[in-house]
Order: sequence, then C-alpha cells, then structure tokens
Amino acid sequence: MHTTLRSAVTAAFVACLAVAPVAMAATTYADTRVAADAGTVTPISRWHIQDVAKAPQDGAAISASGFATKEWYPVTGRATVMAGLLENDVFKGDVFHSDNLRAVQVPDASGNLFVTPWWYRAGVVLPKAGAGRHTLLRTHGIIASADVWVNGKQVADHADVAGAYPVRDIDITQAVHGGANAVALKVYPGDPRMVLSIGWVDWNPTPPDNNMGPWRGVDILQTGPVALSAPHVATTLSADLKQATLATTVTARNLDSVAHDATLSGTVADKPIQQTVHLGSGETKVVSLATGASPSVVLDNPKVWWPIGMGGHPLYDMKVSATVDGATSDRAATTFGVRRVESALTRQGYRQFTINGKPLLIRGGGWAPDMFLRDDPARMEAEFSYVVNLGINTIRSEGKLENDRFYDLADRNGIMVLAGWECCDKWEAAAKTGGLPWNDADMRVAQASMESEARLLRNHPSVIGFFIGSDHAPPPALSKMYTDTLHAEGWTLPIISAAVPEGTPEAGLSGTKMAGPYDWIPPSYWYADKFGAAFGFDSEVSAGAVIPRLEDVQRMLSVQEQEALWKYPETRQFHASADWSTFAVLTPFDTALAKRYGAPKGLEDYVAKAQLDNYDGVRAQFEAFNARMGAANPATGVIYWMLNNAWPSLHWHLYDYYLNPAGAYYGAKKANEPVHIQYSYDSRAVMVVNHTLEDRHGLVASLKVRNLDGSVRFEKQVAGIDLQGNHAQAVLDLPAVTGLSPVYFIELTLAGADGKQASRNVYWLSTRPDKLDWAKSNWYLTPLTQYGDFTALASLPRATHTLRVSTAREGDEEVATVTLSVPASSPAVAVQEHLSIRRGAKGDLALPVRWTDNDVTLWPGQSVVLTARYPAQGNAAAVVEVSGWNTAATQGTKH
Repeated sequence: MHTTLRSAVTAAFVACLAVAPVAMAATTYADTRVAADAGTVTPISRWHIQDVAKAPQDGAAISASGFATKEWYPVTGRATVMAGLLENDVFKGDVFHSDNLRAVQVPDASGNLFVTPWWYRAGVVLPKAGAGRHTLLRTHGIIASADVWVNGKQVADHADVAGAYPVRDIDITQAVHGGANAVALKVYPGDPRMVLSIGWVDWNPTPPDNNMGPWRGVDILQTGPVALSAPHVATTLSADLKQATLATTVTARNLDSVAHDATLSGTVADKPIQQTVHLGSGETKVVSLATGASPSVVLDNPKVWWPIGMGGHPLYDMKVSATVDGATSDRAATTFGVRRVESALTRQGYRQFTINGKPLLIRGGGWAPDMFLRDDPARMEAEFSYVVNLGINTIRSEGKLENDRFYDLADRNGIMVLAGWECCDKWEAAAKTGGLPWNDADMRVAQASMESEARLLRNHPSVIGFFIGSDHAPPPALSKMYTDTLHAEGWTLPIISAAVPEGTPEAGLSGTKMAGPYDWIPPSYWYADKFGAAFGFDSEVSAGAVIPRLEDVQRMLSVQEQEALWKYPETRQFHASADWSTFAVLTPFDTALAKRYGAPKGLEDYVAKAQLDNYDGVRAQFEAFNARMGAANPATGVIYWMLNNAWPSLHWHLYDYYLNPAGAYYGAKKANEPVHIQYSYDSRAVMVVNHTLEDRHGLVASLKVRNLDGSVRFEKQVAGIDLQGNHAQAVLDLPAVTGLSPVYFIELTLAGADGKQASRNVYWLSTRPDKLDWAKSNWYLTPLTQYGDFTALASLPRATHTLRVSTAREGDEEVATVTLSVPASSPAVAVQEHLSIRRGAKGDLALPVRWTDNDVTLWPGQSVVLTARYPAQGNAAAVVEVSGWNTAATQGTKH
C-alpha cells in the first residue's frame, strides 16, 4: 500500500475494554518424542506458554526437569501468543466480530498488553545417545527474539535468535540426555517499527501481540558428526527445452572437535550423485555433488515445469546422505522443478517476465496470512484451490513470507510467486529516510533473513523473483547486502529493486509501478493511459472496497455496524481498515453505488448492488490488462490488491476471510478464463484472449446487444477466427446502436470449431457514461464528474428460474451438477444468478466451494450447466440455493 498512508502506522495497540478471561484450560500436552535415527527432523508439536508476569522464575528454573506448568496455556507448535490464547478460549466471543478485537487484553491483573516477554516450554523425549550423536535445535524465525534454555542451561541469547525469518541451528548435544528433556524460549515482544519482524498497516488492525512467538515452529534434529543442510539444485534449461543441466550442492558442517571425512551420496532426478569431503574441526563447506567425472547432471528431454494454463507442473527429487566411518550421519532432501525464468525491461521500461522462453502476462493477487499467523494446512490448501479456480497465475507476498508448505502448494499447482520484503515498518525505515538508521545488529538480522529466505525459496520452481524493496527501493548499503547475499546463496532469479518505479545499482530499475488506485473507480478507468490503468507492470492495484455476501456481512458486523454500512457512508468501519486510515470509511464506494445503482433501501439491497459493482469492476481490471498484453503500450503484469484477507474485511480481496466467493471472485474468474471473449470499454472492440500456449483455430465469436426488455438491438457473428497461444486480438467493433434503453446488455459468446462454447460473458452498460476527473487524481483514486446511471435495473420485473441437481462422490469431495434455466415464460432476464450449496435446507454453506461459473445472467429460454466441488461432510443432503438481482431465492435438491 502507498507510503503516504502507511507511514502513519499507529504507535501501539490500545485496548478500550478489558475482556474477562474464561477459566484456564486444564489440558496438558504430551512431550514431543524424537525419532532415534540420524538424519531425522522432529517438530516440537506442543508448547505450554505463560506471561513472565505470572511465571517470574528464571530460565534455569523454567527449563529444569519437573517444572510445573499447571497454570500455563497448552498450545500448538507454531502458535503465536495471541493464537495460543485463542486456542484456549481466553477471550469471550469472536474476536473477529464487530470491534471485539479492540477489547482484547491479556487476563492479567497488571493490565499489561503484551509488553512483557512470554515463556514457551516444551518437553522433549530423546533416544539414548550413541557415540558421535548430536542433537540440534532449529528455530525457523522468532518474533521478535528469544533466549533459549535447555535443561537449566542457556544455549542461545535473544541477541542471536532474533528476527521473523532467520533459521538458526543450535547444537544442544551437551545440554541434553536420553529420556525426558525440557526446552524453554523466553520470547521478547517487539514493535515492527523497531525490529525486523512482521508488521500490519491498513489491511487490518495490528495484532495485539505483534505476532510474538515461534511462528514457523522449532525442530529437534538428530545427526552424526557431520550435519547436512540447504540442499540445492540449480537448473539450466536449454533454449529448445530439450536438455537440462543440474548443479547440485549441499552444506556439510562438522559438529565435532576433530576432523572427519564424509562421503556424500544420493540421487538427483533418479541419477546418482556423490562426493567425498574432508572437514576440519567445526568446519562448514558447501559441497558440489557430481556424477563420475562430470561436475553436473544432464537430463535429456526433461519434464519441464510450466505455470498454470501453459503446461504441466512436474517436480523432481534430490536426496543425499552423509556417511562417516561407515555409519549414516545425516540426510537431506528437496524437490525442484526444471524451468527457465527470465526478466527484462521492455523498450518502454516495463518489467516483462518470460518462462521457458515464453513471455506471459502476470495476473495475480497479494497474499495475506491469518493475522495471528495460525498454521492451518487445510485452509492453505483450500486457498490454493481458489487461486487455481480463479484462473490467475501469480501470488505476490509483500512480506509476511510463508513456510515451505506454501511454496510446495504453489509448485504443485503451477502458481508463480513473487516474494519480497514489506513496506512501512523497520524493513523499509532506512529507505524512507534515504539513510541507514540501522545498527549492526539490524544488519545481521536482515542478512540472516535474506540468507534463510534464499535457501527456502531457491529450489521452488514457482518462485520467479524477489522484491528487495516495496514502496521504496532499499538504500545503497542494504541493496548491496541483499543482492550479494542472494548471489552467495546461488540465487539465479530476477532481483527487483522495488514495487515502485525506482532502482538500485545492483538490481537496476524495477520496471514496476504502484500508481493507485486503491479506492473506487469505474470499469472504464482501466482502459485509460494514465496512473494505474492497464499498461506496464502494476505491482498492487484495485478499486478498493469489496463487500462480502450478506451472510458474511451479518457474521462480521454488529447490528449497528450493519445499519451504518448502508445508511451512513461517512461512518468509520473497523472492518474496513485501521481507524486512522483513509480507507476506514467507504465513502467513495458508497457514493458511487448510490449514484449509479440508486440509494440503498436496506442492508440486503446494499449488498446486492455491491455484488454487481464488484463483479463488474474486478472483471474490467483483469480484462483491460488482457486487452493490452500485446499492445503498443503493453501491459506486462497486474497484482490485484489483494487476493485474500488476514481477517474479515470490507476491503481488498477476491475471496473473503470465510472463503465464501462473491461478486469480486466471479468477476475475476470470468476475466481469467484460459480462452476468453471480452468487451473493451475504450474502443468498443470485442476481443478474444488466449492464455494457453495452444493455438486455436476456427473460433466463432457472437455478439448481441439487448435492451432491458430483452429485445435484440444488434447482433453479429464472426467465424473462422484463428487465435495464437498467449495472445489477445480484436475480432469485431461494436458500432453505434440506436434505440437503446438507459441500461442495456452486451452478451458475448465464443465457441470452438466443434461448436462447444469456450466462453460466455455478459455486461450491463449505461447510455450515460462515467466521466473521470483525471486532473484531480491522487495516489489512491480518481474522482468523477459524472456517474453512469444503472438505476433502471431496479425496474426489471421479477424473473423466474428452475434448478435440476445431481450429485456424486469423488474421493473426499462431493460434485454437484446443476442445470439452471430461465424458462421462456419468464417476464425478464435473470441478472447475476448466484448459486450456493447448503448442507441441508437450513444448514451451513458448504465451503470451500469451486464452481465452474457463477453469478450468471440468463435470458428467457436460456439455461446453463454448472458444477461445484466441495468437501464431503456428514450425511446432510446437499441443497443448491440460487438467488439473483431480480429473482427470489430457490432451493433445489438431488433429482
């Protein structure tokens, strides 16, 4: 988000009302049992946590055998303090409802608000140690820092175990023994403006605890005298994609005080690799592994990894073990993909990515984790299924970088990832002043963070670049450190100076823009040639407010907030943005909604109109970039701000926190069809778009212009269209049409040579155009001097519809096939018919759900067959529910 806003980050979380705690959870967790074999990694699965105000003993006592944690909170292995308290139902009610989060306070008589350290304590059962056995404790980042104690001994200081991202291996062999052991972390709080952790700005309120804790978890490693880490496969793919060269390395560390010879052997892509290495006392080496006399492995006709829509996403394995004195000492493994990523600037200075020699339009969204950083594998998998269903190809992570599972899912699903550091807190403090207000400790944490992230990301074929700056490029010392560190870790992917049009000597000009808007603008905005319109590479941009479905609005807002949402546009909404933010009010969105669609008559009417607007606006954003992908002033990338939300929100998402797809989702899904037909607001051209690499021949495009009463005022068909892969082209121009109603429709269809429909797209347009006041634009919106008039939509008669439903079980999913029809006798078109699935007539929504299409518009006599996939659960019969702009809700069950 724009620096002008983000620089005003609030000084601290202030609670306005203390929440009485519920009874302390009595549950205790069993100790983590560590596997006996060398080369094993065992995550600490459970902790007990407590505020130092209630546990004032020192680390020696707390980490001693037998220390009682009866009054402590049992939590999962990756819980932040706030996440752990939520696990234990410490706070009354839903902290995400209304403004309950304001009232969050640690149940402590002193009234402290997460300003003191917290203890994390875990029991660990180790196997009996054999000769040469070592035990390592691996932290994957601590927010903000931690002292580490084992069995009464301090093994690391918070000055060394600091930062959200550095991976640290601590040899605790001398502190542990076979049987029961105790590990304790004294986790220190930290303001993200002052330490290199994770910060939140205007996406949502700042978590009360600032995410303190071992958020990526802590592992216990068993190894022999030589430990392995950071396996790496650097791939070089030939221009014809017929041959790949694999350069494999692994880091070997001698943990002993005497020298050792280690034989490293394994496989990469099922081909043998081996190397013998001599390591002096305590020595660490990056070892290159080879096949015979060759320094690398060559694959002929490799299985090439492609982004979604362009091909498959195959992965290979690398496995290596270290043998010392005839015994296995350690093991390491990774997956990787074979692909070639290149990035350069166009002659206009725009960043253009090329994958395996094919330039492509980056179409993505900005990622947000849960605001308490709760680890939920099932939810993450569901979110990736939505990304695939949406048809977008990229996720941008501006800070808040995820764990390995996130990138594994991206690899398997063909979703490209643009990672990078975040803005507006300590990470970018140096860039804002143009200087370097960091001390040596900050530089060490930043470098360790960059090293660890490079090692985490470099093998994943989904990762295509790293932003070393966000709203500003880093100053010279940081830029050099970041780029030198990346190169030292074998990084071969693009390094991007910033998400704004700035540059650094090492990475060059960014080739990106961050020109807004972030608030409401009409669909026609995207077809202009100014600011955030569809040209160049736009690193974050959208029309702002996105209103969830009615049931979610009612779930997240109080009755008073629901009334204010539709009645009082100037009211600040806690679920719109941070209180101090420009975006805490929805005034531009609400004003446009009332002027274009008519003043809301109630909450249901407001939400219905918002769905029309969100669908129309989000579709236009992606379609405009589609249209310009090969233009003279080309569009090369767009990141919708944002993909998802960290909590229930009225702003910036393609799907809401409850995973309930609404208008914005289906507008984006429509625009990002693999083969698509669309209307251009500027030129009135009808265009066809092909995001696949397969050329299409003999396509047939059809256009109908319909009045509000359904009468056809103009129609045309163009046959024999040849459409290259990865290409967009105009196929016909819509002439001026007379006799149009104030609101009219454009219905587009695209069929293949076999007659099967490939795309269908319906627009509602006004004879009164939106007029933008470009001269008064600012960084987050462009005002209007005239709004389009869609109020006539309210005069549509009630349409009728029918449903036929069949269901089938496929593995862990149910598949519903729905035939939605508008009978010829219907008095009117059925606008934006929305389908959902309930578990029983009055049951909960079946979520997550993936429809082939939704929010469809049909005229009398038309029907469409849609399918939905959702998790199988229980015995309640699936009930399909459909409701629309001008239709009553109807339910259909299996026939």
